[in-house]
Amino acid sequence: MEKFIEKWKKGPKPVEEKSANKGNVNIEDRGKKPRVEFSDFEIIGDPGLRKPIDSYPYEVRDELRRLYVAKGPTQPCDHKFPQTDSGEIRRSFQKQWFKDFTWLEYNVHKDAAFCFCCYLFGKGQNHKHGDDIFTEVGFKNWKRAKEKFRNHEGAPNSPHSGAVIQLLGFKNQRQNVEYVLSKQSSQTEIEYRARLTAVVKVIRFLLSQGLAFRVNDESINSIRRGNFLELTKWYCEESEEVNKVMNLNAPGNNQLTPPKIQKEIVNACAKEVRQAIVNEIGDKFFSLLVDEARDSSVKEQLSIVLRFVNDNGEVVERFLGVVHVSETSARTLKNSIDDFFAINGLSISQLRGQGYDGASNMRGELNGLKQKILDENKYAYYIHCFAHQLQLVLVATSKKNAHVCSFFQYLAKIVNTVGASCKRKDALLQKQYNDLVKSLESGETATGKGKNQETSLARPGDTRWGSHFKTITRILHMWDAVTHVLETIYEDADEVNSRGIARGLIDKMWQFEFVFIAQLMVNVLAKTNTLSMCLQQRTQNIVTAIRMIKTVKEDLKKYRNDDDYWEELLGVVTAFCVKHDIFVPNMQDPLPSRARLYRSVDGQPKTYYHFFRRDIFFEVLDFIVKEMDDRFTESTSELLICILCLDPRDSFLLRLSEFYPDDFSISDKFELKAQLDTYISYMRSSDGAAFSGLTDIGDLAKKMVETNIHQFFTLVYRLIELALVLPVASATVERSFSAMRTIKNDLRNRMGDEFLNDSLVCYVEQEIFKSIENEDILQRFQNMQTRRIKLPS
Repeated sequence: MEKFIEKWKKGPKPVEEKSANKGNVNIEDRGKKPRVEFSDFEIIGDPGLRKPIDSYPYEVRDELRRLYVAKGPTQPCDHKFPQTDSGEIRRSFQKQWFKDFTWLEYNVHKDAAFCFCCYLFGKGQNHKHGDDIFTEVGFKNWKRAKEKFRNHEGAPNSPHSGAVIQLLGFKNQRQNVEYVLSKQSSQTEIEYRARLTAVVKVIRFLLSQGLAFRVNDESINSIRRGNFLELTKWYCEESEEVNKVMNLNAPGNNQLTPPKIQKEIVNACAKEVRQAIVNEIGDKFFSLLVDEARDSSVKEQLSIVLRFVNDNGEVVERFLGVVHVSETSARTLKNSIDDFFAINGLSISQLRGQGYDGASNMRGELNGLKQKILDENKYAYYIHCFAHQLQLVLVATSKKNAHVCSFFQYLAKIVNTVGASCKRKDALLQKQYNDLVKSLESGETATGKGKNQETSLARPGDTRWGSHFKTITRILHMWDAVTHVLETIYEDADEVNSRGIARGLIDKMWQFEFVFIAQLMVNVLAKTNTLSMCLQQRTQNIVTAIRMIKTVKEDLKKYRNDDDYWEELLGVVTAFCVKHDIFVPNMQDPLPSRARLYRSVDGQPKTYYHFFRRDIFFEVLDFIVKEMDDRFTESTSELLICILCLDPRDSFLLRLSEFYPDDFSISDKFELKAQLDTYISYMRSSDGAAFSGLTDIGDLAKKMVETNIHQFFTLVYRLIELALVLPVASATVERSFSAMRTIKNDLRNRMGDEFLNDSLVCYVEQEIFKSIENEDILQRFQNMQTRRIKLPS
């Protein structure tokens, strides 16, 4: 934060407009001095850290004022205002004052009040003694504060009243001098609105599809002038009305097609989406999910997602944007999040949970981001991403068992060897097709819609163990085709090395051990893959997640100890080996004496039964269960034990309220006990029959809102809401990185950070973006700076 402030004090540097669109330069920009551009991150929401407006050059003051007016005064209504000693009475700032005095601003760090109007249009540094209390120093005396606020407003000719009048005139662009000097006819304004609306529609389409706007050559003689200009041209050809306002009557200095205008409209769209999300959150609790990744230009981007319960009782996760960070230290990440919250009007005091992927710089107990947030808000409980923990369980299992580790190494080699060239892939598909035709002719395989589709080997990924499940199942399904390609490589390859690799892989696949581990891992990964998919759902809640993990662990223990499952697995492996002419050993025979690695500790030879059941079957399942117990430590914490007991018949609900003392006062705790008794009686009565079929607390919250009883049992609903906002997985954050690779790819790697952020918000949150009216975007764009032509009222 200190570096950010120092950089801000130096002031912005003039940036000369450069455009690759040489054939479409805005005429009104010619002959002017280089403009000074400001981004949202340079507009400080904290009134205690701003530089006075009069300290900036005169030509940029209106630009700054316009950005601050668009942002509005800083009024953290949801903040827990601290109490200070004022004689014998402890007093604090009251959020009701924001409604009584709309010009009022509040600084969280200084616990001080400021005046928004006087900051923008006050006398600045030429003030008398004491006049800077509401602009620079900050007002902190809460005794008879309302009276002092009225004294600050003063008479109609007071400095504050003058600042208010200037602000109202500044907001009304029709009183602007530039507008008066260049006053246009009403018909011109109507055509301007139609032209701007057409451009907004084109941009909205490109944003929703994640398409590029521009190309290198956008001159008039170019055949391909980029998606934006080409789509605008097509729109004009399809609509005579649009063509009339765009091409025939559009003034040369107001075409609304230059890159600068495009970026401003995109920024207006993104701001409307973010504002809709912030309004949806309101004063509710929320959790923070963040992760970082590199974009195509090798820049570290921090993705920010908020999880909360909406007005319908539904759990939603909203993507707010990405922030470029120069380094991934915990301090830098924390400062970036603070700046982002300040810009979007969010308060860390609303935070009730945080979830990351578990990297050391994010989760460290002392210096990590987790601890830095906990130091500021001790109720922002940390939950390690459950999906990531499950992945670590499987990774650890593959490394601890030597036989499984060897299996996955050979698995990767098989996929890489068979898919190393187009010729080998074609041979694989052709063999699969020939086998399928024979199978259909003999009646072994049935036909039907969606069946017998062409497939290929899936390459396993190190970070997504669900891909290993797909890889193993496809190899087992395409066994004959895979071995046929390997045999072809062994027979026809020119290089001895390739022939040797193919021979080694064939020998490995023809072993009973390889097939046994493949079938075992298919059964195990099928259970964990289903769990992983469920954990990554956006609406998943912590209670259901913990119960599902517990269920999977119990299934794995049952799978290990039940002899019927062992016999079933052995039968499947044996049948597969018989079908493909693979040698099946007698389970009671001893292992070959030359196999020293397979001997027991006392030197006695093992039987095949002991080797496959004890050394592989038992050991793999024991490792997985133990790793799940060690990794999912959150499920044993007292907080989540209380959350698991959200059954209203359990007294743990009262204990759960003690984890959030700021959200439940002493009187609330007494009232909560009474509400619980009434709630239990209601649920047991005939009126509560509608709640009998609910499966988890997510359904309970939605049903309470649907039946409107959440307004009667407010404290019980608050507990449920606190449980639902706790994060389960960071899948939504990772999905935003997938979208980032679509928006900023190798061909668009010069995209600026602000344009990337705005485009991503509109692309990821399309549901909200589509609900934004064009009129809101038009007004936001119009108010971003003084326009030569105004929108007709």
